[in-house]
Amino acid sequence: MRRDWRAPWLIAVLLLALWGGWSWWRMRPLHPGPGELAPDDPVQTALDGSEQPIRIGRFTLTPRAKFDLTARVLSTEHYQLDPGAALVPEDFALGWGRMSDSAVLKDIDVWQSGRFYYWHVRRFPIPRREIETHSANMHLIAADAGVRRALARVRVGQVVALDGLLVDADRADGWHWRTSMTRDDTGDGACELFYVTSVDTPADQGASLPSGTP
Repeated sequence: MRRDWRAPWLIAVLLLALWGGWSWWRMRPLHPGPGELAPDDPVQTALDGSEQPIRIGRFTLTPRAKFDLTARVLSTEHYQLDPGAALVPEDFALGWGRMSDSAVLKDIDVWQSGRFYYWHVRRFPIPRREIETHSANMHLIAADAGVRRALARVRVGQVVALDGLLVDADRADGWHWRTSMTRDDTGDGACELFYVTSVDTPADQGASLPSGTP
């Protein structure tokens, strides 16, 4: 009897479609109501100079400052092919203050590409400078597997609390990546290189994420 090759192929396609649909549903953006969800500015604290370099694979990280923030996720982007992808596979565009308010964000388009965060307004709901100083693109380095899993589950529109260190990164072949040390800069070099040691989200967002440990 001639074997029908179409049945297993159709089953595979169906399973793939179901997996894709489930993945989209699990990671679909949240759409919270109006109001500032993350009113406070990020907190950056100077180090005492006793911190040791952190080694991850071929990379050496130099701690520059302790850093923690609670912010709304405006956009996420995954990278696989650029030179920094082995260290930083994911960037978050984050907003705080009025940049965490849905009433403001409905007039701002946000996207990421090429390690940059972009925004466009049809009309300015708040001053341009406030948009620039209350949002940022952050290159996230997971401190361990628990943090990596937690970051992978964060959804656009969610409020997330991240703790860790701002770091500079170097590789033996001369490649390097420098972190921003201020929230007031824009353009090339304005992104934070953020070594994340813990991830948390408020319980009322409908998602419970495990915190990583250093």
